[in-house]
Amino acid sequence: MFYLPQAARWLHFQSNAKNPLIGQLIDEGMEAIEKENTALKGVLPKEYGKPSLDKGLLGELIDLISTIGLGDTESRSKDILGKVYEYFLRQFASAEKNNGGQFYTPRCVVQLLVEILEPYKERVYDPCCSSGGMFVQSEKFVESHGGKAGDISIYGQEYNSKTWKLCKMNLAIRGIEGNIGKSES
Repeated sequence: MFYLPQAARWLHFQSNAKNPLIGQLIDEGMEAIEKENTALKGVLPKEYGKPSLDKGLLGELIDLISTIGLGDTESRSKDILGKVYEYFLRQFASAEKNNGGQFYTPRCVVQLLVEILEPYKERVYDPCCSSGGMFVQSEKFVESHGGKAGDISIYGQEYNSKTWKLCKMNLAIRGIEGNIGKSES
């Protein structure tokens, strides 16, 4: 189960958005998440305290994001955070053009593959798991057919270290456990 320590909770960042040390506080929050969630050890970025990052703009971004209702019960039940994550992946892939496909396969393609595979209570292995969309859709498939999260075993691998980190984060924010090995690059 994913645990979010106090130092990494949104209210902590929101209440410190105007603090000139906000970047350092975010980095400390990332370290606290990794300490409490061993699956994310060495995965999260810790670059927000860098002198080159404008802390005023970072604070403004926190204020802006705070206006979006992500934490209420309805948003959580609709996986709004997951959809936002997927939206940004899609936008990044689109901006990257040719290189973007290395970590993002459109949801409709992944859903079709999962429907064909019908992973009711089995192992799901993705040899090029990129950002983990196959795993997310497989869990959704199981739940939509009367199963529960954890009825399937998740296995995969990813060569690109940045993409591997995206997958680890994608699974963590959705509470999906799996073995995607270590990144090779």
